[in-house]
Amino acid sequence: MAETQIILAKKGIVSPQMQAVAAYEGIGAEELLEKVASGRVVIPANRNRRLERPVGIGEGLSVKVNANIGTSSDHIDLEEEREKLRVAVEAGADAIMDLSTGGSLDDIRKTLLKETPVPFGTVPIYQAAIEIAQQKGGIIKMTVDDIFAVIEKQAQDGVDFMTVHCGVTLQSLERLRKQGRITNIVSRGGAFLATWMIYHERENPLYEHYDRLLEIALKHDVTLSLGDGLRPGSLPDATDRAQVQELIFLGELAKEAREVGVQVMIEGPGHIPLNQIEANVILEKKLCDGAPFYVLGPLVTDIASGYDHIAAAIGGALAALAGADFLCYVTPAEHLRLPTIEDVREGVIGAKIAAHAADLARGNPKAWEKDRAMAKARGELDWETQISLSINPQKARYYRQASTPKISDVCTMCGKYCAIKLVKEYLSKS
Repeated sequence: MAETQIILAKKGIVSPQMQAVAAYEGIGAEELLEKVASGRVVIPANRNRRLERPVGIGEGLSVKVNANIGTSSDHIDLEEEREKLRVAVEAGADAIMDLSTGGSLDDIRKTLLKETPVPFGTVPIYQAAIEIAQQKGGIIKMTVDDIFAVIEKQAQDGVDFMTVHCGVTLQSLERLRKQGRITNIVSRGGAFLATWMIYHERENPLYEHYDRLLEIALKHDVTLSLGDGLRPGSLPDATDRAQVQELIFLGELAKEAREVGVQVMIEGPGHIPLNQIEANVILEKKLCDGAPFYVLGPLVTDIASGYDHIAAAIGGALAALAGADFLCYVTPAEHLRLPTIEDVREGVIGAKIAAHAADLARGNPKAWEKDRAMAKARGELDWETQISLSINPQKARYYRQASTPKISDVCTMCGKYCAIKLVKEYLSKS
């Protein structure tokens, strides 16, 4: 029997990945072992590749951030995606997902996977649907075997976690139809599957053949990220019956996965008003037995086009404070275009700020150590230390150098009237 991280944990065996995560988080290996065994923490680490930086996601750990990159059918540039990967990791992304839909999907995935030091994720239904549409003229001509062939191939390549939209069932689609929505289905993977299901009048293959999916995940130790194919795509649709019905299914599927030794996390909605975020986190944790919660943003308003990374950072901080474990970044280009390299940087940094703010509020010692060090540096007007501690030292240094023409120990906001300098000088004389 294949020994996944969760199976090892249940046996009381601390894997090298667990040791690395425990050391990074500053917690005891035994404490982490118990959380992995229960499924409240996952460590996405496909056994087919050597992961340079294992990452733990879940209860009691620091909040993690994922960055989505990848080509589209309208823009295919592998070198640009490689640079996005480099920038995302440099900016602090804890995981990378390849969402490519244009070009040679196998070559793109393998290239990015080889260069990614952190957990790497994909959405296999993209490749299955797109390649069949190209070869046979339509998504509806995709077969069950086509879907699972792609899942097996990506698992063999070393993909650490996969988004699989198993909760888009005939029953949950009926809930959606009866509910009525403004934005219907906004998940690309969910839409692919719904189209296929409606045309064939058949159940979702990922749900109907879930045992087959578990076999592949178990064999390669792929963490399943149970996708929210019916997530609301606008605030008026948030927390409706279709969304909650899907979440109920995902909770049941998560239980099955853990029982056979497959790691699993749950994906959450992307558009939620502030006053519903905590309720959504509570629902997920209750219905899914504490499984790690992976949220897109969430976006707290629908009118922030061009600034959706800010709307997402607000929602992400609140979601993480309420107990979400993994934030999928949103870039300024969300809803408008494929993100540029700079959009990726801004997206990661926005999500990292949200994650760090939540870590502080949750009492994470490592987070507080950084902020105390920054406070000390500011109190001492130690500019080099302030810059090095900043979440984006490059930008901090640019602003510092661009606005300090003559006076080196203060900035041009207050100049010689700097409050810290004045009080410091006064106290030194008294």
